[in-house]
Amino acid sequence: MRQTLPVLLAVLSLGLTASAPAHAISRYTSTGMTCQAVQSAIAREGAVVLRYPGRTGVTLYDRYVASSRFCSGGDFADDDTVPTRDRADCPVQHCVKRPSPEDCGGFFEPGCFGLP
Repeated sequence: MRQTLPVLLAVLSLGLTASAPAHAISRYTSTGMTCQAVQSAIAREGAVVLRYPGRTGVTLYDRYVASSRFCSGGDFADDDTVPTRDRADCPVQHCVKRPSPEDCGGFFEPGCFGLP
């Protein structure tokens, strides 16, 4: 029984992970798209990875979301911008860590007191 238990646990955990659906996230180069196309992809898919060249030429990337619903616990969707083919500052949202209550300056500060 002592040797059977670890094998049984391993088989069960393998079965659980194998049956869980994997969610692939789409990746786009934002500078090859219009701002409207980027925003439409985010709205349609809920979350996407966008990559674009930074000021120094290094490729930057991040995960951008349609709302806080697509962020992990303790995070919220905050405003950001990315460069696109037609705009240098296309408005999007990305997940950031929610501040602790003692770090909140006011009730309506983004991410404070459960507010998006």
